[in-house]
Amino acid sequence: MQRMDNLPAIAAPDRTAEIRALARRYRRANGPVMSLVNRLGGRVEDRLAALPEGLRGQIGAATERALMAAHGLAGAGDRMPDLGRRGPVAAAMLTGAVGGAGGIATSVAELPVTITVILHAIRRAAREAGYDPDDPAIRAECLRVFSAGGPLAADDGINTSFLSARMTVTGPALAQLVRGVAPRLAAALGQKLAAQAVPVMGAVAGAALNAAFLSYYREMAEIRFALLRLAEQHGAEPILAAFAEAATPPKVTRL
Repeated sequence: MQRMDNLPAIAAPDRTAEIRALARRYRRANGPVMSLVNRLGGRVEDRLAALPEGLRGQIGAATERALMAAHGLAGAGDRMPDLGRRGPVAAAMLTGAVGGAGGIATSVAELPVTITVILHAIRRAAREAGYDPDDPAIRAECLRVFSAGGPLAADDGINTSFLSARMTVTGPALAQLVRGVAPRLAAALGQKLAAQAVPVMGAVAGAALNAAFLSYYREMAEIRFALLRLAEQHGAEPILAAFAEAATPPKVTRL
């Protein structure tokens, strides 16, 4: 009988193709959203600058409060009937339509509902990846999805710090996490509201933009939890390095 220590080592499976596929999804994620916003509202930066400064401050404060509230209520949505993958999109479109119908004032009031709907979709992505979204560490990861930048950001970088450690976040640490995530989400939502402020768009714009934002953050969540699973199986460092390389656009050399 051949001794066990003489058996050939079993090579670890090559995850290159899987990581490259995730990187392609990451690079493509914000393209359709930006295209939609351009069609609906022209240059987002100009629209955002036109918003009153006080309103921009309200968006930031409202976003932080909404994240805390959504984190507390997130589990309640899991007890609702499962309407499939299209259910959250329909809910986001409904809230966007209601908010957009009344202009900026109702759009700001609609933000907490929109954030809750999106967070519910993020939790579902975690569950589909094999995680318990009620695990405090995974609940924190769900919030961190919002720190992936916004679908309108020109260059978000590759936010993969979550691969290094999973930490349970409760109490004061939760508040600190929300304060760190809120500015990036508020910037993205501010751009959305600015686009919705274009005359005549109203409810139609709110519905379309909310659907686009939900799709973007759900995509970020699916990529994030897929990478987290790979990191647990194969080590954080090689997975992070491979994803960073695959997700970085190639440099264009001018002749």
